[in-house]
This record gives sequence, structure tokens and C-alpha cells, in this order.
Amino acid sequence: MALSLPSLLILLTTLLLMTEATTFIHSRAAYYPNSDEHGTDVGACGFGSFGATINGGDVSAASDLYRNGVGCGDCYQVRCTNSHYCSDKGVTVVITDQGSGPNTDFILSRRAFGRMAQTKDAAASLLALGVVDIEYRRVSCSYPNKNITIKIDENSNYPYYLAFILWYQQGDKDITAVQLCETQNFVCKLLDRSYGAVWTTTSPPSGPLSLRMLLSGEDGDESWIVPVNNIPENWKAGETYDTGVQIDI
Repeated sequence: MALSLPSLLILLTTLLLMTEATTFIHSRAAYYPNSDEHGTDVGACGFGSFGATINGGDVSAASDLYRNGVGCGDCYQVRCTNSHYCSDKGVTVVITDQGSGPNTDFILSRRAFGRMAQTKDAAASLLALGVVDIEYRRVSCSYPNKNITIKIDENSNYPYYLAFILWYQQGDKDITAVQLCETQNFVCKLLDRSYGAVWTTTSPPSGPLSLRMLLSGEDGDESWIVPVNNIPENWKAGETYDTGVQIDI
């Protein structure tokens, strides 16, 4: 049976979107030459030691993809293109730092760099090369059995200065704005992105605090997500608080 014109247009649009979703971008990648198996715990995203071990240590620094910190926590499928050494699947990495090398978009942890290979011997050969041609695409982050978690930065000073990082955000959208709201009178304050993934405010509101996070997609779609759980009234530097919410993927 022949398709009507509207149905044909819908089909073509769907196929185009599927093609765009699977398109890889060509680039090059290096790895931290002095790193251990994991990433760095002093990355520009502000994740600290969490940034070295998240995703099993499959992490990366990025150059342009860092995007002044907006790209922190984004996930990418990265695969090298040398058919003698490289697997078709490659490795999925989380952006935890900013950095660049010779014409590279990624500086992977040593562990992640080796995981692009087909075998352990092939991984050794890749590591010996140091810099390889790759292709990459953004993919959804996945953290099973985890909610978005608020980590209060150690430099916070109750009740005068509050800084925090958001951990375990699933999906492929960016958190581009964060509001901090009093739970009693619902007055909200727009926070500053201090650097990387660190959100800060001086003179934070008092009492239990509620967050509102703006999610922005590459297609221009935006939506607010509101945690179920509040930051407690007597929050403490270094503590973590489960928001009770997660992004469906």
C-alpha cells in the first residue's frame, strides 16, 4: 500500500533523526601520561576524587566540549579507528576535566584509553601510540539505582557561603541553571556557576532548601526538575544529600 505524503514526510523525518543520533564526529584522543588507571582528582569540573572514579574510572578531559563547565558530567562514546587494535564499541566516558593536546578533543584516563582496544595486547599497542584517531558521539549517561545527589563542597561555610556539585545526572541534557528556594515562603535565588560543575551562592536562604534545575537539550527543549528531598536546614560542608529524583532515559 502506498504511503500518503504526510506519512512519508514523518517517516523521512524519523529516519533523518535516527541518522543524526548515530552520527560520529572524527577527532583525535590522547591519555593522561602520568595517570594511574583512573582519572584525576583535581579536574576543572570540581568533582574531586569522585571525578577520578565515577563510571569505573572511564573518564576524560575535554577541550571545546568542556563548554565553560556546562559539559561537565556529559557522556560520550569514543572509539578509535585503527581496525588492527580498536573495537567497534569503544568506551563510554564521562567528562570530568578540561584539557587539550595536539588536535585532540579528548584526553582519556589510561583505563579508558586502553578499553577502546580489542584485547589487552592491542591496548598496550594503543598506549604506546599515545595519540590516536577516533570518532565520538554524545550518549546518555546511566547510573542504575542512583538518584541525582548533591555534594556540598568542602569550601562551603554554613550559613554564609554555599557551594555544591550535582552527581549522577542521567540522560543527555545539560543543567544550565539552578535555583535555590526557601521551602516556607518559596522565594528562589538563581545560583552562579562558579567554575566547572560547582554552583555557589553567598548569603544562602535559611531553613530547609529546595532546588530547581533547568535541563536543556541540544534541540532547544528545556524543562525544570524539582527534587523530592530538600537540603536540610543545618547543611554541612562535605556532606552528600540524595535528591530523591533521577532523569528517565
